[in-house]
Amino acid sequence: MTGSFARRLAKLRLVECVPNFSEGRRKEVVDAITGEIESVPGVTLLDVESNPDHNRCVISFVGEPFSVKEAALAAGRMAVKLIDLNHHKGEHPRMGAVDVVPFVPLSGVTMEDCVGLAREFGKEFAEQLHVPVFLYEEAATTPDRHNLADVRDGEFEKLRDEIGKNPTRKPDFGPEKIHPTAGATAVGAREILIAYNANLGTSNLSVAKKIAHELRSKDGGLAFVKALGFELKERGIVQVSMNLTNFRKSQMFKAYEMVRLFAERYGVPVVGSEVVGLVPMDAIIDSAEFYLRLENFSRDQILEEKLFAPRLDTLTDRSLSLFSEEVASRKATPGGGSVSAYMGALGAGLVCMVARITLGKREPTGNSVRLTEIVSEGEKLRQKLLSLVVEDAAAFDSVIQAYKLPKDNADTRTRAIQAATIKATEVPMSTIELAHQSLKLAGELADIGTTSALSDVATAVAASMGAVEGAASNVLINLNPIKDKSYVDKISKRLTALRSEASKLADSTKKKLEHASM
Repeated sequence: MTGSFARRLAKLRLVECVPNFSEGRRKEVVDAITGEIESVPGVTLLDVESNPDHNRCVISFVGEPFSVKEAALAAGRMAVKLIDLNHHKGEHPRMGAVDVVPFVPLSGVTMEDCVGLAREFGKEFAEQLHVPVFLYEEAATTPDRHNLADVRDGEFEKLRDEIGKNPTRKPDFGPEKIHPTAGATAVGAREILIAYNANLGTSNLSVAKKIAHELRSKDGGLAFVKALGFELKERGIVQVSMNLTNFRKSQMFKAYEMVRLFAERYGVPVVGSEVVGLVPMDAIIDSAEFYLRLENFSRDQILEEKLFAPRLDTLTDRSLSLFSEEVASRKATPGGGSVSAYMGALGAGLVCMVARITLGKREPTGNSVRLTEIVSEGEKLRQKLLSLVVEDAAAFDSVIQAYKLPKDNADTRTRAIQAATIKATEVPMSTIELAHQSLKLAGELADIGTTSALSDVATAVAASMGAVEGAASNVLINLNPIKDKSYVDKISKRLTALRSEASKLADSTKKKLEHASM
C-alpha cells in the first residue's frame, strides 16, 4: 500500500477517552495502565497527567470507537488489579479505582454515538470485572445522575454502605454491591472539558472552598463551571480546582478573573494556574484576545493553522473516494483481494448497524443480550477485515518482489516465490473465513433484527458474498504455481466447503428476508 493511500485512510471516526484513575503517586502503576492503552492497535496516547496531592492520574487517548473502547477496557482491567481504594487517600473525590470514564466526540461521530459507546463499555466493564457502573452526563439514564458530583456523592466509603440498600444507588450495570477494592465507576459521554486550576498564595483551605462556592454554577456562579477547594500539602498552598464543561460560554479567562477578584477580597494572591490534560486552541485564543486586547483577531492569523490546515474535506476527498482512485490506477495493488476484504468489512459494518438499530428501539425485543454480542462480534470482524485490505496488498507486493530476485540463484528465488505465494493465498482465505462468519450473523439478524433495517441485512449478505467470491478467485489463481500438492489439496477442499456453506447461508437468509417482507 502506498504512503499516500495510508495517509488518506487515516481520516477515521475519532473519539477521545479521558479516564481518571485513583493513583497519582506510584509511577509504576500509572505506567502499567498507560502501557495497556498503548498496546491496543489504532489508539494514540495524547497525554498523561499525575498529581500526588490529588492522588489521581488523568489519561487522554484517541482512536476509532471500537479501538478506544478496547483500550479503555484494557486500562480498566489493569487498574482494578493494581489499585485498592481501602488504602487510597487524596484530595480529589473518588469512588473507584477507575473513577470516571468519559467518551468525547471529536470527528465523524456524534454525541449519540458516544452515548452508545459509553453504554457498551459500561456493560462489558461491569460484566468482566464485577464493578458496579453508574452512567452520567449525556449517557445518564435518569436526570439525577447527569451531574458527576451527584453520582459520586459521599465517595467510595458512603457508596460502600448504601449500595444494595438505598434504591437510588442501584447501578446501571453490574452487581448491587461495591467491589471490595476497586469501588464503583462512572461512565459517560460529554463534550470537551477543560480541567483548569488556580493556585492561591495561602495555606487557608477555607478561602479556596469559599471561592469555589462563589464560582461554581450550582451556587450561582459561572454557568458551565464546577469547582472545589483543595489543599496542596507538598507546596503549602491551596487550590481552586475547576472543570469548564463549556469553554465557549464559560471561558478560561472568566474563571481566572473571578478567582482573582474573590481572592483579593480575602487578601490572597493568585500565584499561578494550570491546565490538567489537553486544552483546545480556541480556549487559549479566547484568553489571548482578552488579555492582549487584540482587535479584529481571527484564528486564521495563527501560523500553525496555516501550516497544518487540511484542504477542504468534500465527499471526493474522503477515504472511500481515495481508495477507489487507488484501485482504479494502473498499479497492481490494491487489487481484487483488497477490494474483497473491504467489501467484507462493509458487510460486517452493516451487521453491526442493524444490531445497534434494533437495540435502540424503544420496544423491548427480548434479544438484547444476543444483539449486544452480535455488535461485538461484528466489530471484531470489521476490524480484522480492514486489516486484510492492507495485508492483501502487502502480500501481493511480496510475490512481485520474489519474482524480481536474480535468476542465477534459482533455489533461493524458488523458495521465496513459493513462500510469498502461500502467504498471498492465506490472506484471501482469511477474508473468506471472516466473511463466512459475517453471513452467519446476518442470518441471525434476519430473524431478530428490526423490520425497518432488513434491507440492510440483504446488503450485508451481498457484500459478504462478494468478499467470499472475490477472495476465492484470488485463492484459486495463487494455488496454481504452488508445488506443495498436499497444501494445495487442503486449501482447495477448505475453499470448496466454505463457498458452499456461504452460498447456503446467503440463500437461507434471502428466503427469510423475502418472507419477512410479505
